[in-house]
Amino acid sequence: MSAAAIEPGERAVQVDFYHLTRMPLERALPQVAEKVVANGARLLIVAAEEEQRAALDRLLWSYAPASFLPHARLGGGDDTRQPVLIAGTLDAANGARHVALADGAWRDDALDFDRVFHFFAEDQIVPARAAWKALADRPAVARRYWKQNDSGRWEQAA
Repeated sequence: MSAAAIEPGERAVQVDFYHLTRMPLERALPQVAEKVVANGARLLIVAAEEEQRAALDRLLWSYAPASFLPHARLGGGDDTRQPVLIAGTLDAANGARHVALADGAWRDDALDFDRVFHFFAEDQIVPARAAWKALADRPAVARRYWKQNDSGRWEQAA
């Protein structure tokens, strides 16, 4: 993406596609969330299903014994103060400019954020490819595709 291709007043959005092959979401998402918070930013994690939101809430409390990642679920009473907020929609009550789409479903409204982390598993590759292609002609969107190598490390593939 070149800056000249962006219309005046339009801002660039970074969209990172994370193809979960070797590392499950339960390991990849906390790593991304930690980096976002460590950089002083806020994150909104979106999952449509209540069951997945509850599982993500439990995960962020217990994924690593030595780590603490302050977070809450939307509607918990203090949403505006949360560095990480888990929600069913793109309601960034915490003022997040970064969003993680944790359920594999692309949402065009995610482009209202500065950075999007789109996590998808092997069984979600067809809609992820469709989202990738749909974003190709948008000059204000910088796309990156991440896959895991044989040792499980993330490599930028596109």
